[in-house]
Amino acid sequence: MSIIIDRRLNGKNKSTVNRQRFMRRYKKHIKKAVSDAVNKRSITDVESGSDISISQKDLSEPIFHHGQGGMHRSIHPGNKDFIKGDRIKRPNGGSGRGGGAGQASNQGDGMDEFTFHINHDEFLEFMFDDLELPNLSEKQLHDMVEFKTRQAGFVTAGPPDRLNIVRSLRSAHARRIALSGGTRRDIRQMKRELREMEVQPDGYDEERANFLREEIKRLNGKLKRLPFIDDIDLRYNNFVKVPQPSSKAVMFCVMDVSGSMTQEIKDMAKRFFILLYLFLQRNYKRIEVVFIRHHTAAKEVDEEDFFYSRETGGTIVSSALELTRDTIRKRYSPTDWNIYVAQASDGDNWEGDSSVCTKILANELMPLVQYFSYVEITDRQHQNLWREYETIQDQFQDSFAMQQIKSASDIYPVFRRLFEKKEA
Repeated sequence: MSIIIDRRLNGKNKSTVNRQRFMRRYKKHIKKAVSDAVNKRSITDVESGSDISISQKDLSEPIFHHGQGGMHRSIHPGNKDFIKGDRIKRPNGGSGRGGGAGQASNQGDGMDEFTFHINHDEFLEFMFDDLELPNLSEKQLHDMVEFKTRQAGFVTAGPPDRLNIVRSLRSAHARRIALSGGTRRDIRQMKRELREMEVQPDGYDEERANFLREEIKRLNGKLKRLPFIDDIDLRYNNFVKVPQPSSKAVMFCVMDVSGSMTQEIKDMAKRFFILLYLFLQRNYKRIEVVFIRHHTAAKEVDEEDFFYSRETGGTIVSSALELTRDTIRKRYSPTDWNIYVAQASDGDNWEGDSSVCTKILANELMPLVQYFSYVEITDRQHQNLWREYETIQDQFQDSFAMQQIKSASDIYPVFRRLFEKKEA
């Protein structure tokens, strides 16, 4: 016996449709498995693919089949032991019941879980499913650079790739009907007259009949010379560019790097911002990200310094809020941009500075932004900055959100709560 093993990797995408159907069917289970996988990952591999396991009981489907007992006919190919008419001993546990009580065994393999691999794009799709930037709105058409191409009828000239075959053939058919209608009518009338002459021998006129045959032949030749399609029949799809309202957005990522932020807390903050960065890159085309680090002084940095710089110091949170406010006023007008701020800190702040943060937020920053999210990373009780921010949350309930992260397993659930899609 020879065994053939097909090791082709999805040759010509033959199983792609079945794979997509499977993933849609078990979307809830895959999302749960992705959520568990995110919490176990390090910073460096958070955006790679993953092996996903689904419990076998979740894949089972109800089926109709014959139970044990009763009489039924079956065919066993390759049978060497029995012939027609032989009696086969009834298995134990008939009458629809199982084959007796189960007993433990130290042999055999189980199938408790079904495991398959999802790639990078599929992993991110499930990871960020049902998430969005809250309160995103279309801003005014200022310095418009976004256009959407729409079809606007048909034209008689254009590039070959825009040729509309159906419209062209329809136009050619209409032209042929219009140009040949009279000729075809004359041919039908002559053929009718010729048939009447042939069925009535007394009224047959040989000269007239020959004239009719010659005229029919001439008119048919004229019809054949009529072109099937002409240049005037060609129709091309016409496309126009329509300006679209801009949904430009900017996200300010503000991270505390003061001395009170231990390396473990910084790693959790980085993982939160990496999730946010991947989410923005994948879901939004026109979005800018501004990275701000702060201790006693705030500084705008690039992506590399934001995630990997080791600079540290004391804690004055208001410096970061002031820099965010000034940057918005200089570069991001609220009339043109959707402005978002995500802040991560352990909550420790110089005591006299927390009230300053409250004033900056309430009077200067919140009127400018669409949404402000604050994440406190600590396994202790809420710190003084959290208590100050509670007054802001009461005042701006729709545009201000607060969450606490106590361990790495809280990062992804907190991220989803902050940016979950809300029903209109």
